[in-house]
Amino acid sequence: MGWKSLDDMDLKSKRVLVRVDINVPMENGVVTDDTRIRRLLPTIETILNAGGTPILLAHFGRPKGQVVPEMSLGQLVPALEAAFDRPVTFCADCRGPAAIAAADALPDGAILLLENTRFYPGEEKNDATFAAEMAAVGDIYCNDAFSAAHRAHASTEGIACTLPACAGRLMEAELKALEAALGKPERPVVAVVGGAKVSTKLDLLGNLVEKVDHLVIGGGMANTFLAAEGYDVGKSLCEHDMTGTAQKIMAQARAAGCEIVLPTDIVVAREFKAGAANETVSIDACPADAMILDAGPETVERIGSVLENAKTLIWNGPLGAFEIAPFDTATNSAAGIAAERTASGHLISVAGGGDTVAALNKAGAAESFTYISTAGGAFLEWMEGKTLPGVAALGA
Repeated sequence: MGWKSLDDMDLKSKRVLVRVDINVPMENGVVTDDTRIRRLLPTIETILNAGGTPILLAHFGRPKGQVVPEMSLGQLVPALEAAFDRPVTFCADCRGPAAIAAADALPDGAILLLENTRFYPGEEKNDATFAAEMAAVGDIYCNDAFSAAHRAHASTEGIACTLPACAGRLMEAELKALEAALGKPERPVVAVVGGAKVSTKLDLLGNLVEKVDHLVIGGGMANTFLAAEGYDVGKSLCEHDMTGTAQKIMAQARAAGCEIVLPTDIVVAREFKAGAANETVSIDACPADAMILDAGPETVERIGSVLENAKTLIWNGPLGAFEIAPFDTATNSAAGIAAERTASGHLISVAGGGDTVAALNKAGAAESFTYISTAGGAFLEWMEGKTLPGVAALGA
């Protein structure tokens, strides 16, 4: 591996600056979902158990270099104390004399939370002076925010080039999962890619066809590929101006020995609402006044047979309009097969992206997947084969 973990660092009596993602949803000043906070517990406990002091760095919202009181991290202290079951001291700065004094005064076994790094223009500019000022508060830098690793900011890259740096437990788990999925995966490798538009996932598709054995395309994206093959997709969501690009991707896949799996039957409806009248037809029989909203049972069977032979699965995006029944059937069925094979030890399954997590949770399959990434943009950029500054800096 090109990066160090907490196990490689001497943490005793050291102040550990931990870059975390606690950009959590709030309502009336109260955290409504503390999942991201709770996932930090292994890193916090590792540092404390080794005799170190965790000092948390994070952003919240998009204050754009200005102090915005409603985006202060101070409001998260109660949720952090509840999740970590220990005192959390807040400092209304993230560098300078106040932050250093707060670290000096911290009692043993406590945690220090520094103010929103994005209150300072130097954060998003990755200003070296600002990074050095934050680094002066600690002895070791630990990045546990993979979700922000695709950004070259002062708190994600700059500090890592100033202090001894390592990955936290959450970052470590993410990197290991992604390495298993795309680095040196067990074959055959299957990627499921869905979503609305081909145009937003060009880099992703181009990278995947060179690395996987089967690429299953679903959602609105599949309609663009079907149109590129000459099928009439009626009133479906479709980027007709991207059909030439879709043809190039299919040609690239053929050259790389990657099979692209597209729908062979489709579920169509005249309106997009729960319980809408619908029918299943062959891909060459889409009515001119209908929309394709899901893949049909024949397609699901084909996807199932691909998954039954797979050793590794990467999933990003639903296969249909999963938000409403009955257009969630293909996603739910395929997710169920993947979950079952993972649970039985036959499949390594890694999934990520907002809609993906929601779809797999809705299908009741998420808990059985090997790894579910909540990183969003960073997960996609990794799948696209891009270098993530926050990860690369850990190997500096």
